[in-house]
Amino acid sequence: MSELGSYSPSFKKPSDVLRMRRKRARSEGHRTAAAAGSPGSGPSTAAVRPFSPGRPSLVRGRGGGLKRRNPFAKLENTYGSPKERAAACTEGSPEPKRSLAAFSDVLDRAERLKENVVDERPAVVVTQPQKPASFSEDSLFEDDLTEVEKCSPDRKSPEAPAGCHTPPVEVCREYPADWSLKTRLLFTSTQSFSWAEHLKAQEEAQGLSLHCRAEYARLPQNIQEPRTCGELRSAFQQSLQYWQHPTFSWLGLFPRIGAERAFQGKSTPWAQDTALQQSLMGEWSVSLTSLYSLLKAKLCPYFYVCSYQFTALFRAAGLSGARGITALLSPTTRGLREAMKAEGIEFSLPLLEEKRKNKESCSSQNNSSQQAQDEANHKLTSEHSDNEEDVDEEEEDDDDGGFSWLKEMGVQDQIKKPDAISIKLRKEHDAVRLDHRPESVVLVAGSNTFTLINFLINCKGLVAGAGSQAGLPPTLLAPSAFRGATLHTLKARSVNVKTQERAAYKDVCSLEVTGPIMPHTLHALTQLLRPAQRGEFSAVLYTHEPSAVLNVPSTNVPTTKTSEPDQQEKAVQELGQCGLQRSTVEQLVEPAALGKAALRQLQLTDYSYTWRT
Repeated sequence: MSELGSYSPSFKKPSDVLRMRRKRARSEGHRTAAAAGSPGSGPSTAAVRPFSPGRPSLVRGRGGGLKRRNPFAKLENTYGSPKERAAACTEGSPEPKRSLAAFSDVLDRAERLKENVVDERPAVVVTQPQKPASFSEDSLFEDDLTEVEKCSPDRKSPEAPAGCHTPPVEVCREYPADWSLKTRLLFTSTQSFSWAEHLKAQEEAQGLSLHCRAEYARLPQNIQEPRTCGELRSAFQQSLQYWQHPTFSWLGLFPRIGAERAFQGKSTPWAQDTALQQSLMGEWSVSLTSLYSLLKAKLCPYFYVCSYQFTALFRAAGLSGARGITALLSPTTRGLREAMKAEGIEFSLPLLEEKRKNKESCSSQNNSSQQAQDEANHKLTSEHSDNEEDVDEEEEDDDDGGFSWLKEMGVQDQIKKPDAISIKLRKEHDAVRLDHRPESVVLVAGSNTFTLINFLINCKGLVAGAGSQAGLPPTLLAPSAFRGATLHTLKARSVNVKTQERAAYKDVCSLEVTGPIMPHTLHALTQLLRPAQRGEFSAVLYTHEPSAVLNVPSTNVPTTKTSEPDQQEKAVQELGQCGLQRSTVEQLVEPAALGKAALRQLQLTDYSYTWRT
C-alpha cells in the first residue's frame, strides 16, 4: 500500500484503531478507580464518554465493564424516534443545546395552538432540568396546550373559562303525546327486565285493584333492586290493563282495518244470523252511549272506535289544547263525508286547510314582491286590456254555448253528450282523490260530536255486510271502565339476548309488549322504566298506520302565551277524576306537535328523552 499514490500517512488499520481504544479504556478505568479511592471524592461519570451513542442502561457490558463505543454509529441515528433522541440528549449532558429544527417546531406548534388548530405531527420537545427566569418556548407551548384542553368538549373541568365552554345540551324530561294506537312495543336496555315477569299473586291482585279503583301507588325515587320492589311490579301490572267491547275469547278484535286474514277460519255465528247481529248492535250502542256520557262528564279522558273502514278518536274537553270535546276520523271516503253532511254534522279537514293556508301565504308573498313591478307595467298593459276583454267574452260565449259547434256541423245527434253525473264527478275529482289517504282525516268539534255518536249508531255502513267481518260491530277501546266493557291485559315478556358489537358480544335485555296500546299505557310504561332501568333504555314503537294521522292539531283557535298555561292547569284539575295519573294528564293536555306523523323510536339517555317519527 506504500507504493500506491493515494496512500495517506494518517491512515490506520482497523486492528490498530481497536487496540488504541482498548488501551485508552484501560487507562481511563485506572484513573477513575484512583479518583474514587481518594478521600473526599464524590461519584464521577468520567468513565462514560459524553459522546457515547448508547443508552445509559446499556453502556455497561455483560461482565460489569464499560462497553466500547461503536465507531460507525452517530448520535442522530442511534434512536428510532424523536422522543428517544430527546431523552438521550437530556441524559447525556446536564445542559443540552436545543437544535434549530426543534426550536422552530415548538414555535410552529405554539402558533397553531393559539389558533385552536390541532397538529397531529409528532414533535421533538426537549426539556431542560433548570428553567431560566427569562422567556421560555416550553412554557409558551405548555400554556397554549392547557388552554386548548380546557376548551375541548371532551374535557369536563369546573375551572374551565366561561368563553370556552360548549353550549349546554337541552334536556327533555318528557316526550310529546302520541295519539296513535300501537300494536307492539320493544324496550331494550343493558339492565335486566327480569323484574317484569313471574309476578306474585299478591302483586297481580294489587295491580288489578289499583286499576279498578283508579289509584296509583307512589314508587321510591331510587330503586336499587327492581326485582324485590313490590310497588314497581304491581304498578307494572296496573299499566297493562285496558277495557274493550265487544269481547270474544277466540277472536282478536284489534286491529280491524285490513285484518281479513286474521278473521278467516274463525267461528262467526253472527254472520248469517240477523237476530244475533241486532243483539250485538244493541249492546254496542249502549256501550258507546255510556262512553260518551263518561267523556262528557270528564270521567273518561278518551276512547277509540275501531271499524273495518276507519278509526275514530273521541277526546274530552281540554285534551290536546282543545276547549271542547273533539273527534277525529281517519281514513274517510267521499261517501262517508257526504253522509255526515246529510246528517248535519259540521266538520273540517285539518290537513287540507293547513295546506291551503301555506299556499295562500306563499302566494301573498309572491304578490307583494311583484306588486311594484305590476304598478310599473300598468300603463303599458292598459292599452291591450280592451282587446283581451273582447277575446275573453268570445271564449265565455263558446263555453255557454256548450256544444253549439256540433249543431252547426250537423252531427249533434250522432255524438253522445256527457250527462250531469259525469260532469259532477269530473269537478269533484279532487274530493274523490282524498279517499283512504291521510289527508282525508276529519275533525268534528263541540256539539257536533253528539250528532256524530247518533250517526255512528244508526249508520248501516258502519258494519261490514259481507266478508270475514260481516255483522261484527266496531271495537271500543278505553282506559276507563264503561258499561258492557271487559277488562283485558296486554301481553308482556322479557328476553335476554347477546348482540355482536365490534369483536365482542354484549348482553342486551329486551321487554316486548303487544296488544292495543293506547297513549296512557305508553306513558305509564316509560314512567316505570325510568327508575327501574336507571335512566337508560331505548324503545321501538310499532304504530297502527291508519291511526298515525290522529296527531293532527285539534284546534285552530290561537291562544296567548300567558293564558295557555292557565288553561292547561285548569284542564288538568278538571280531569283529575278521569282515572289517569297527573303526569299522564299533563302530557295529554299539551297541544299536538307531531302533525300527521307518529313516534317510531324513543331513547332515554341519562334521564333525557330523544325520539324519531
